[in-house]
Amino acid sequence: MKDRISLVLIICFLLAFLVIFQNYFDTFWAIIFLITFMSLYMFYMYIAVKHQRRKLRKNPPKPCDCTYKPYVSILIPCHNEEEVIKDTVDNILKLDYADYEIILIDDRSSDSTPEILKSLEGKDGKVKILLRDEDAYPGKSAVLNDAMKLARGEAILVFDADAKIQPDFINKMVIKLAAPDVGAVQARKNIINAKQNFLTACQYNEYVMDTHLQIGRDAVRGAVELRGNGEMIKREALENINGWNNETITDDLDMSTRLHIKGWDIRFCPDAVVYEEGVITFPALIRQRRRWVEGSIRRYLEYAKDVLFTKDMNLRVGFDLIAYISEFLLPFWLVSEILIQAFRFVKGYSNDILSSLILVACTGIFFASGLVYSLRKYSHYGFFRAIYEALITAIYVVTIWFPIVLFIILKIVFTKKTMDWGKTQHGVSDVTIAEAV
Repeated sequence: MKDRISLVLIICFLLAFLVIFQNYFDTFWAIIFLITFMSLYMFYMYIAVKHQRRKLRKNPPKPCDCTYKPYVSILIPCHNEEEVIKDTVDNILKLDYADYEIILIDDRSSDSTPEILKSLEGKDGKVKILLRDEDAYPGKSAVLNDAMKLARGEAILVFDADAKIQPDFINKMVIKLAAPDVGAVQARKNIINAKQNFLTACQYNEYVMDTHLQIGRDAVRGAVELRGNGEMIKREALENINGWNNETITDDLDMSTRLHIKGWDIRFCPDAVVYEEGVITFPALIRQRRRWVEGSIRRYLEYAKDVLFTKDMNLRVGFDLIAYISEFLLPFWLVSEILIQAFRFVKGYSNDILSSLILVACTGIFFASGLVYSLRKYSHYGFFRAIYEALITAIYVVTIWFPIVLFIILKIVFTKKTMDWGKTQHGVSDVTIAEAV
């Protein structure tokens, strides 16, 4: 009910603002202000990244120089993962890090996952298993909280059941985690089956753009976010926020916000890469993104007061969090703007429908430009290929994200909150890391 009331108030405020703004101000100047603000913010990130890289070139960190070597508990939640879990465990056991354990948690699977986990128990003296009861509390957060009762690690590393990594993964991550004020580190996520079809290619491009934004947020010490797969958290930080929130459907985003509120820094480690499978069908993709969008919007609604008034959060982090709320407000704003102007046009009232269409076009160009830069920088695409990939991904984003954001806003307002892990199907690709790189 609290989320519903908060969202209704935000929607009413936004609609009132649009109506009043259109009656008293020129939409053209709103466009100029918005584009200028976004451009300055991205330029600020660009300069910060350049400065950070210049410092690292002068004094590069070396894994062998890091004295922080915590015992690491690797948690892998499993629900119907018979196709992938054995290969994932075999891959993780190749780590060149000495002190770690692997805890495999079966969450009420209906396939042969429990039997496979039992066969893996004790492997290399590092694998433990936890089989949850049928009446156990649902959700990934509850799974991880149960696993923490067995975990011995000073640092907790979470992987999805289809994760694939390189042997030096942990060594790269602990360098970032070593600082006392750092509570968590997120690895770079990559799609291992990017070439499988159109959807996986677009998801790969999305992840590249996310890498670009995460690197920028890390450089300005902003609100870097955890992504669930490939996240490493200090036990001290976990205990400080009382573990994972069982009432959220996006454990990673919820934890990110609570860590920031408590004053913990989250870092991004682009050198440590975790590969996962992209979703290959449209219905499965819609289910996944619906959960992501709903979880993200709900955490902003739930923690808005804490974000605005906490004394522990860094000011830059708070500003960064507020700035990124626009990724969910923007679709609603643009659609509302077009509908209001179209109504005024049909009724013969004075309108700025041309300016509104320009606003939509400029927003698309801004996104596509950032994606072109990201693909050239991090995937080393040629100029024309980067433009092509950016264009098809822009179409994909408008087709997927805009309707989903609008749907979730209506869902939160008119329906009750439900707890659904929304597990992504794994075992859809047999591509190896060597083939993906």
